[in-house]
Amino acid sequence: MDDAPEHRRDVTRRVWHHLLRPKFIETTVAIVDFLLIVTASIACSAMYYALTEGRIAAAIPYAGVGLIVAVNYATIMTARRNYRLKVLTLFAKQARETIVIWSGVFAMLAVVAFTMKISINFSRGAVILFFAGGLGALLCWRQIAARFIARSLANGLFARKRIIVVAERDQSSSSRPLAELLSYGYVPVRTFEISREEIAATGITRSLQSKFCDIIEVARNERIEDVYLLLRWRNDRTIDGILDALAVLPISVHLVPDGNAARFLSYPIANVGTTWTAVLKRTPLTRVELAAKRLFDVSFAMIGLLTFLPLMLMTAVLIKLDSRGPIFFRQKRDGFNGRTFDILKFRTMHVLEDGAVVKQATRNDPRITRLGRLLRKSSIDELPQLLNVIFGDMSLVGPRPHATSHNSEYEKLIANYAFRHHVKPGLTGWAQVNGYRGETRQIEQMKQRVEHDLWYINNWSPWLDLRIVLRTLAVALWQDGAY
Repeated sequence: MDDAPEHRRDVTRRVWHHLLRPKFIETTVAIVDFLLIVTASIACSAMYYALTEGRIAAAIPYAGVGLIVAVNYATIMTARRNYRLKVLTLFAKQARETIVIWSGVFAMLAVVAFTMKISINFSRGAVILFFAGGLGALLCWRQIAARFIARSLANGLFARKRIIVVAERDQSSSSRPLAELLSYGYVPVRTFEISREEIAATGITRSLQSKFCDIIEVARNERIEDVYLLLRWRNDRTIDGILDALAVLPISVHLVPDGNAARFLSYPIANVGTTWTAVLKRTPLTRVELAAKRLFDVSFAMIGLLTFLPLMLMTAVLIKLDSRGPIFFRQKRDGFNGRTFDILKFRTMHVLEDGAVVKQATRNDPRITRLGRLLRKSSIDELPQLLNVIFGDMSLVGPRPHATSHNSEYEKLIANYAFRHHVKPGLTGWAQVNGYRGETRQIEQMKQRVEHDLWYINNWSPWLDLRIVLRTLAVALWQDGAY
């Protein structure tokens, strides 16, 4: 009788540890997202019709809408690896991804509904309430999940997984991969260190053979689930020897990437038959990708042009009243594949520099007009470039085009600078939303901008473009980088 409470506590611990397995947590978050979206669609539409018409029966079709939204949202979140445990702890990143993907799914479905002429069957009020209510519910849920998972990782509450670590002597004490394993609930029952002398030996030494026997004995007696190797990948003979020795054990053996390999494995992986490669740099976009990007550009540029047309007309009038000169400023810029085009901007200076020497704008630059400071600060001066996008000279998102004279200068100073011209230049870009906009006083600032541009080219996707556009709207309101 006295053993019953202890037995129940033991069973409870086992169940709790099983529920706190990382894979179970990741799957649970995805399922809750799905159910939350469907529930929000029904609840929000029912609330809308109850308040406007006094009945909720009309809300039944919105369950199907919620199901479609949930499938698309969960699929995109999964494809972007947003359900990985470590990512789930980063609420700021989760919030950005949730807002962008949620908005993108609704925009996509709105276009489909309009094209198929079925939008008339749904109330705009109910859809807007679902958009706002569903987004709010997802953000609240993700904040709760992020706090719980982060606290569980910090306190070591995740399910214990008994492992053996085999490491080189200089890597076992302060290893980032080992610390990561510990935070996820992996418990090294034993750590076997291999010396440099044992690795450098021409064959398997007696001491190393003895360690192999010890590993096998510990694995059998201590119910070990996995073996993790923290060895440099160039020590292939030692790694092969460990694999041969552990072949008698029915457990998995994992090789943790060393520092050199890890930085290459962070790039996208491409399969060529049975061979895989790390895509260190992607080629210019394929025809399908170019078509998708062009469709994105024209659609959003037209929407932007119609939206900002009153503002642009008012700006044109104010420029004429503020100072002498034309409304628009034209300057030669290098575009796709180095082809030159005339970029359009609202005039913000008393001068119209274009040629072999172009001086960048600086803080308190006397060439800038009174109105020009406001236009540059708010990025309103860039709005005419929507016409460049529609004409095909530019894209909405891409590396910002520099003056031809600046390109000639930087191509000599920065490696891979010319790679920026493998895609169309953009009205905004990944570098700009990460703070690299405005004057570049030092060559290091331009190098950072180029690195961000190259990262964008290597990791392009329609969702990345949408994310950058949305972040640009926010950055334009309060960032101090432009003047």
